[in-house]
Amino acid sequence: MTNRFEAVIFDWAGTTVDYGCFAPVKAFQEAFKEFGVEPTMEETRKPMGMLKHDHINTMLHMNRIARAWEDAHGAAPTDADTDAVYAHFEPKLLSILDGFADPKPGVVDAVAALREAGLKIGSTTGYTDRMMEIVVPKAKENGYDPDFWISPDGTDGYGRPYPYMIFRNLEALHVTDVRRAAKVGDTLSDIREGKNAGVFTIGVTEGSSQMALSQAEFEALNDADKAAARAAARDAFVNAGADAVIDTMAELPALLAQLA
Repeated sequence: MTNRFEAVIFDWAGTTVDYGCFAPVKAFQEAFKEFGVEPTMEETRKPMGMLKHDHINTMLHMNRIARAWEDAHGAAPTDADTDAVYAHFEPKLLSILDGFADPKPGVVDAVAALREAGLKIGSTTGYTDRMMEIVVPKAKENGYDPDFWISPDGTDGYGRPYPYMIFRNLEALHVTDVRRAAKVGDTLSDIREGKNAGVFTIGVTEGSSQMALSQAEFEALNDADKAAARAAARDAFVNAGADAVIDTMAELPALLAQLA
């Protein structure tokens, strides 16, 4: 298919599994509600793709949430408050993750086609090792099993947008040049991670956290609204510096072949 690329490095939730990236959203929102603050969907998704502790810290310092926290608790949010929300978030997420590990449409076939063409399959995530210990075997049962995965736990807690998880992939998969790897993700953090690592960076619109729709919600849209949702996600990825954007994973093998 192509001799330009040696490896494709995928994100997990919202990219290869968990259509719409709903597992962490549910857990984030429930954790904040326990502290008397109700974040909006937009606020919850804006930092998506980051290490989850960093995600909570970012949310706590958004202007509206910080004011709501101060109203509820009488003081501005602190690092200890980030830790406290995370302590509620993690068990909530761990309790539901095994139900959000189904591969998205087209993923299994696309990965098979890439492997057939001789490409290696890597992955990075905003989940922790403990979370991945649930997701990885469940995804494998469902047909998705990358050659390598790493969480921010493997890079001293430096998750996206730092490039270090991608660098670990390049090392483990023996990629000869950063330009011979592609990163595929569904959040702006994924795009920034890829840009910072110097790899070719691809956003995927349908089923993405950026689009923020479940499969049922997306499929219920009329054609014009589907096109508008895709276009909005595409524009966000392009503005973040994506080198290319696809709507579904089924398009990925052909895109990489064209770039050969």
